[in-house]
Amino acid sequence: MFFASDNGAPVPAQVMDALMRANAGAVMSYGNDPLTGAVRARIRDLFEAPEAAVYLVATGTAANALALAHLCPPWGAVFCHRLAHVETDECGAPEFFTAGAKLIGVPGAHGRIEPAALAEVVAATGRGGVHGVQKGALSLTNATEAGTVYAPAEIAALARIAHEAGVPVHLDGARFANALVATGATPAEMSWRAGVDILTLGGTKNGLLGAEAVILFDPARAFEFELRRKRAGHLVSKYRYLSAQFDGWLEGDLWRDMARHANAMAARLAQGLGQVAGARLVHPVEANIIFADIPRAAADRARAAGAKFYTIVPGEVERVRLVPSWATTPAEVDALITTLGG
Repeated sequence: MFFASDNGAPVPAQVMDALMRANAGAVMSYGNDPLTGAVRARIRDLFEAPEAAVYLVATGTAANALALAHLCPPWGAVFCHRLAHVETDECGAPEFFTAGAKLIGVPGAHGRIEPAALAEVVAATGRGGVHGVQKGALSLTNATEAGTVYAPAEIAALARIAHEAGVPVHLDGARFANALVATGATPAEMSWRAGVDILTLGGTKNGLLGAEAVILFDPARAFEFELRRKRAGHLVSKYRYLSAQFDGWLEGDLWRDMARHANAMAARLAQGLGQVAGARLVHPVEANIIFADIPRAAADRARAAGAKFYTIVPGEVERVRLVPSWATTPAEVDALITTLGG
C-alpha cells in the first residue's frame, strides 16, 4: 500500500530493456549519439513541433529552474500559483538559477490560477520602476499540485494574459502525461498551441529512473539554454542513458498508458474514500493526486498495516496526500480503503 508518491514507483520493464539496449558498445558523449537524435525527433513529432529544441536533464528541479532562468531575468518576477511546486518544493532553486528572481504567488481554487487574479498581479508588477521587480515569466503546473488539471483552453486564457503583458510562459509538466490523458488533449494542444513557450516534460513521476525533457518551442532560444545547462552542471556525459529511458517510455504509447492507469487508481481510491466514515476529499480528483481529510484513528490504522502516505496537516482529523502510480494495483487501493474503514 505505497501511496507516498509516484516517484517512488519501480521502473517498467520496457524502460529497463531500452537501457540495456543502449548499453551495447561505445558511442559519442554529451548527446551526440544516434539514439539521442532519434528521441529528440520522436518528441518533436509527438508535439507536432518540427523546429523545437529538446534537451534532457536528470531531475525535475533542474528542468524547471533552468527553464525559468532562461525566461526570467534576475530582476524579474515569476508568477505562479501559491501551491506551485517551484514555490513550495524546490528549496529556492528557481531563485538561485535565475540569480535572484522573485516568485509571486497568485491565488486560485484547487491549485489553478484564477485568470482575473493573474491579470491583476501582472498589471501591478513593475509600476515602481527600478524600485521593484519587473514582469518576468508565468509558470503553470499541469497536473497541479492539488491534483487538478488545466484544460488547454484554461492554459490558453492564462497564456494570453501573460503574452499581452510581454511575459513568456513556462509549463511545469512533471505530471504532464496525467493531465494529458485526463483531458484527452494532444501534446500540442496542451503546450505550444495553448501559448506555452517552454515545457518541462516529466518522466520520473511516470516510471523513469530519472529523466526529464525540456522542450523549447522557439529554437532561437536553444543555444542559451545549452550554455545554462552546462554552466549549471546538468550536461550529462553519458547522455544516451537519459535518451534510452525516453526511448522505452515513448514506445507503444507506454507513457500515456501508465498515466492513464495511475489516474484510474486515483479515481478508484477517491470513490472508496467516500465509504470511509469521516473522510472528505479536499480537491476534485482529476489526475493521480488525492488530498483528503480522514480521522486520525483511521490514518493510524493504515500506517500500522504498512500503508505509506504523507500527512500534510496533523490533528484529530488528518489531511493526507495519497498518490497512486503506474504500478499501483486495484488490490492495493482496495486494501487501503478497507483498512481506513476499519
